[in-house]
This record gives sequence, structure tokens and C-alpha cells, in this order.
Amino acid sequence: MDPQSSPLGRRACAFAGVAAVAGLAGLLGKPDKPSRAASPSRAAGSGRFPDLPLLTHEGRQVRFYSDLVRGRTVLINMMYAQCNDRCPPMTHNLKLVQQELAPRLGRDVFMYSLSLLPEHDRPADLAAYRRLHGVGPGWTFLTGDKADVEAIRYALGFYSRDPQLDADIGQHTGMVRVGNEALDRWCMVHALQETESILEAMAGLVPLARVDGRVRVA
Repeated sequence: MDPQSSPLGRRACAFAGVAAVAGLAGLLGKPDKPSRAASPSRAAGSGRFPDLPLLTHEGRQVRFYSDLVRGRTVLINMMYAQCNDRCPPMTHNLKLVQQELAPRLGRDVFMYSLSLLPEHDRPADLAAYRRLHGVGPGWTFLTGDKADVEAIRYALGFYSRDPQLDADIGQHTGMVRVGNEALDRWCMVHALQETESILEAMAGLVPLARVDGRVRVA
């Protein structure tokens, strides 16, 4: 899933009015839906995001919208524990963002990584990946039922309009979805952008200060 296949992969985050970016699914077109649609009783969420069940790297069951996203400022990316190519450098780069946001993480800013291979990634696998890469507190890794994860992936806009490219996990998008659900402000940045650029994307979401011309956590 080449991020350049998305219009949002080629533009900086810019907020206009209440909603910075319209629903990504609308911008990307109408690809085929995930193989099994979740029932309304399981999926009812914000209208933008489904409220489907997931498991954290600690084995705790949560619901995507009501427990993880509702009313929060979030950074969300996708990875998988067996990935040896794209995921490690993205994880390393996002660790730098995590370090900058450390005073806020778990309080008013939350980081999530969702497995692209939930059928293989158990909570223990994600916990081992976190340890291997030295991921600190405040950053939750998630897995779950394949169909549920796929529904969330589509809702987040992590897909290509080209079905063949979308199915190639080796080409998965290196984007990070950044948003403030309470304000309905959303955008995307690349996970390998400089820390400063990712923090700049968050400037309209949470209070950030400028120190010597650089964005820093307030």
C-alpha cells in the first residue's frame, strides 16, 4: 500500500474549520469492503470509526472507538511483529515522537499501533516486539479478529485503491493517522518524517509550545 496512492500521502496536514480532512474513504474512492462486515451491534461507534473489539499487547480487551479514540488525541499506525523491512525504522522514528510527547502520553495524547497480521500477532508477540524495540509506556499495540481489524484499517484510511497493491503486505503504507476526535480534526503524516514535522502536524490538536523556533510539548 504505497502512501503515494493517497492524496493525503502527498500533502501536509492542514486544518480548515472544524474538520481538517473529510473521511479518507471518500477521498480514496470505494474499494472492496473487508471480507466480513461486522454486525451493527458490534460495530456501532462514532459514524466515522467502528467500535470493534481489540486486544492490547497486555492481553486486555478494549473497543476501538469507545475505549481508545473517543474524546482523545491519537497517533495511529499499522505494523506487524514479523516485519523486518519497513516496520522497524518506522517504530524507531515514532519512538522519537514518543519521547517528545512523554509528559502527555497516557493523559491527553495516546499512541496506538495496530497489527496488519492479527491472525498471527498474539498479544505476546506484540509485547515481545515492544521489548525488542525499546518502546516505552504510553504506546499501545493492538491485535484482534482479522475481519474487525480490516474494518478498522479501512475506516482509518490505511488502504490503496488498487486491490492488488492493497493485498501486498510488503507494500503496506507507512502513514500515521493523527487526530483529535473531540474536535473531529484528522490528517496523515508519514511515519518516517522528522520528529519536528510530526509534532507540527499535531500543533492544531493539542497545546504545543515553540522553543527556539521548534515545536515542543507545552
